[in-house]
Amino acid sequence: MSVNPDLNRRTLLRRAAAAGLLVTPAAGLLSACAGSTPSPSTDNAGEKSNDNPFGVQENSAVKVVIFNGGLGDAWAQEDKAIFNAKHPTVTVNMSSTQKIKTEEQPKMATTPSDVVMNSGADMMDVSTLVNEGAIEPLDDLLAAPAWDSPGTVADTLLPGTVNDGTFQGKFYVVNLAYTVWGNWYNAALFSKEGWTPPKTFEEFFALAPKIKAKGMAPYVYDAVHGYYPRWALMATIWKSAGKQAVIDIDNLKENAWRAEGVLPALEQWEKVVKDKLVLPGRLDHTQSQQAWLDGKAAFIQVGTWLKNEMAATIPPGFEMKISDYWGLGATDKAPNDVYAGAGENIVVPSKAPNKAAAKEFLRAVLSKAGSAKFAELTKSLASTKGSGDNVDDPTLASANELMKNAPKDLISTKFWDFYADLDKESQNLSQELMAGRVTAAQFVDKMQAAADKVAKDSSIKKQTRNA
Repeated sequence: MSVNPDLNRRTLLRRAAAAGLLVTPAAGLLSACAGSTPSPSTDNAGEKSNDNPFGVQENSAVKVVIFNGGLGDAWAQEDKAIFNAKHPTVTVNMSSTQKIKTEEQPKMATTPSDVVMNSGADMMDVSTLVNEGAIEPLDDLLAAPAWDSPGTVADTLLPGTVNDGTFQGKFYVVNLAYTVWGNWYNAALFSKEGWTPPKTFEEFFALAPKIKAKGMAPYVYDAVHGYYPRWALMATIWKSAGKQAVIDIDNLKENAWRAEGVLPALEQWEKVVKDKLVLPGRLDHTQSQQAWLDGKAAFIQVGTWLKNEMAATIPPGFEMKISDYWGLGATDKAPNDVYAGAGENIVVPSKAPNKAAAKEFLRAVLSKAGSAKFAELTKSLASTKGSGDNVDDPTLASANELMKNAPKDLISTKFWDFYADLDKESQNLSQELMAGRVTAAQFVDKMQAAADKVAKDSSIKKQTRNA
């Protein structure tokens, strides 16, 4: 992705900022804004009704900034049209960029945009935005009537979407895309060779020599942005050690990184590297994805934005299909849990001049019509229920199939959204592990030390999760 998902999505998952591009946490993220309190609301609100729940004033203007990454921005133009069909006199000033932090952060304390899609490698740290009061709580958006469906906006959202956008008990972040992560392969190639996609690392290690015999690397990944390999590492930890182990990690529980099942999960990835099963070269997201499309590697792990991001270079006859992350087998505590959730976060700055129109625009984004257009154009699910129901696409269908068999518990990790320092350390260590520069045991020791440091720092506001 031209980063994110992530998301982090991205982030469906939500992607944290890439290593090296991270802003320093807490102190200084919003330089001019740090330590300030939000100014009195300037909602520009007019008369409210069921069809205009925020009281959008006609003849006003709303500024919307879209992250133009792997999902593109054509979907946002559709949302603009949906919004203006109901509010024809409201001017939507929409722009697209990949430099969210660079362009939007300096405005946060003075004259911010009204709606900001905060995604990509150059994104603002969400936990700091929340802690500094720089973004608006959006619980009233959840409670508002859905744009074109019965019930409230909250009623229309897929599982995990509200939780993924909630910090300190309030809903701050609208995660637009519903991403499914996993291991991608070329189904046409696997059918031709008679290969069965592995479900466990043991099966992958057994298949790897056959893949290498065909002149391919078994695996390739983005070695530039640390959050990419981290998705796979945390998914393996969840499957091996179970949901509670990851909740404990997120909650900074003492010795959480030393829980049963965590080290064995990371040792699988250490073996992938030691056995030289990774395509050589320090490739970034699009380079690694292109290498996979070019048949240089059999598997790549990424989210469901993949097809849209690489649409221009997919070879004829290439059948993109996603399979679940590999587990360890009989010892796994959550072997069937799938990594999926809401990402590509959108926020409303606390000092946005037209918050009423901003929230109304987000109501349009989450509409049934808007989400259907999103799925059609991006070949990725939206966070609104049913977005992909009428999209005829084999790649999206494979993600839907994976979700159809998924248990209620979905793999999710929060510490990288809660704490910028842990985010940065985990990205760095993920890169180091996959480069063979640290062992799995060293990874555990260093992450535990970093978590202990945050836990003991009384100046850092603590956050918790229970689900």
